[in-house]
Amino acid sequence: MELLPQTPWTRVRTVLNWINLSTPLGLLVARLGGATIERRGRGTYLATGYRHGFPVASAFTIGSVITSRHDRAYLASRPVLLQHEDRHCTQYAFCLGVLMLPLYFASVAVSWVVAGDHSSFNPFERLANLSDGGYPPARTRRARRASR
Repeated sequence: MELLPQTPWTRVRTVLNWINLSTPLGLLVARLGGATIERRGRGTYLATGYRHGFPVASAFTIGSVITSRHDRAYLASRPVLLQHEDRHCTQYAFCLGVLMLPLYFASVAVSWVVAGDHSSFNPFERLANLSDGGYPPARTRRARRASR
């Protein structure tokens, strides 16, 4: 996987995610999960081979660290998923880093109540583009029941 080029914005995002401690936290979580960490470019890291069962996702992001239990080849074949996760890196910069975690989990709870899933009404997932992350289109519980 070739390194992606930095832009002025990704440089700012990278610095913010180091200052707000979300990237160091992401590197720590990846390391504790037994992942292999490599630079991806755009100020991001790719951590593959994560061994813990939480969270249940193809990939997840903390700061500028994209972590997955899958290997590099799997992720390289899913560039849209990596774009989705890259958008989460930007969200960490805007949300003052680790403060994004409680906001994200609160959004998961609201989405679960409204839609019965963690993504439909989660603004973080919607802004990162649901379909790029492999999520179905947003829908409410009522719409889900009606489609059965």
